[in-house]
Amino acid sequence: MTSVFSQQRLTYLGSLSAELSERGLAGRMVGGDDPVLWVWHPDSLRQTIVFATPAGDGWLFLWSPDGQENAEDFRRAADSIKRLLEDSAQPAEP
Repeated sequence: MTSVFSQQRLTYLGSLSAELSERGLAGRMVGGDDPVLWVWHPDSLRQTIVFATPAGDGWLFLWSPDGQENAEDFRRAADSIKRLLEDSAQPAEP
C-alpha cells in the first residue's frame, strides 16, 4: 500500500514530468515506493535525477548540481532543468 507521503511525491513528480515533456525533455519515474524522476536531454543525453522532498511547510524539488525549486512551481523547475541540460548540451569552446 502506498502512503499519503508517497502519493504526494508522485503527484509532484508527475506534474514536473509533464512539464518537462512539453519542453522536449525525456523522463522516467524510478525507485518504486520512493520515486525519483530521471530526466535526460534527448540530443546530448545529459541527465539528472530529481527528488521531491518535504521542506518546512511545503515541498521542494532538488537536482544536481545545486538545483532547487519550490515543488508548487513545477513550471519554473522545468524551465530551470531544461536550461541546465541545454547548457550542458552545448560543446565547450576551445
